[in-house]
Amino acid sequence: MITVNHLNLTFGEGSRQNQVLHDVTFEVRPGEIYGLVGESGSGKTTVLKCLAGLFTHWRGELAINNVPLEKRISRERCRRVQMVFQDPYGSLHPRHTISDILEEPLLIHGIPERDRRVNSLLDRVGLSRTFRDRYPHQLSGGQRQRVAIAGALILEPQVLLLDEPTSALDVSVQAEILNLLAELQKEANLTYLMVTHDLGVIAHLCQKVAVMQYGKILETLTVEALVKGDVATAYTRMLINGSQRYSREMAREVAAY
Repeated sequence: MITVNHLNLTFGEGSRQNQVLHDVTFEVRPGEIYGLVGESGSGKTTVLKCLAGLFTHWRGELAINNVPLEKRISRERCRRVQMVFQDPYGSLHPRHTISDILEEPLLIHGIPERDRRVNSLLDRVGLSRTFRDRYPHQLSGGQRQRVAIAGALILEPQVLLLDEPTSALDVSVQAEILNLLAELQKEANLTYLMVTHDLGVIAHLCQKVAVMQYGKILETLTVEALVKGDVATAYTRMLINGSQRYSREMAREVAAY
């Protein structure tokens, strides 16, 4: 469903060039939940932004369902792939009601029965229809992320790109959002590409994972292998150990990378 082949991305020009992605290659099968994990700055979100069309000067090959992605955002691309951002408040227009936010994509694409579609989607993400007249600042963080997920699903895409969708939420709300994402994925057989630094989230939701560092994929493995600790690189081992405990020795080990 998602094909990323020799993806490279560079910022700056001349002596100021900084290559942030190096030949990133992986494939996500239809209906699969695939994770990208690594420390901050490893290039995880940059890969998502290339797939979403937010960066357009990449080199390589990107495709959704065997359809190559162009270096621009088109209406057809928006119907196939959508992104859920890390900060639910920043991704929602503060002066638009929830109804306006969810109806706007339907208006742009000329999709009828807007009321029915918005009401149905609010029900699916666990919000009542009374939320339609509210503004983002009147919602909790978890409610805002539910609206963001609804906004990503309103055009019925095949693929969702999830950029740490729970990291800005309270711990008590994170499990609710992860369970919601799992339910929605099963309902519509969606394909997810999820970015996170939390191996617990990967173990809870994903089937496969690619480990990234410095813009490169170090290894890909199943979640079962990750949980068992059956990994190939010292960096992945360090991530696993870091997710289980904290110590001065671990802090020094992380700093060495």
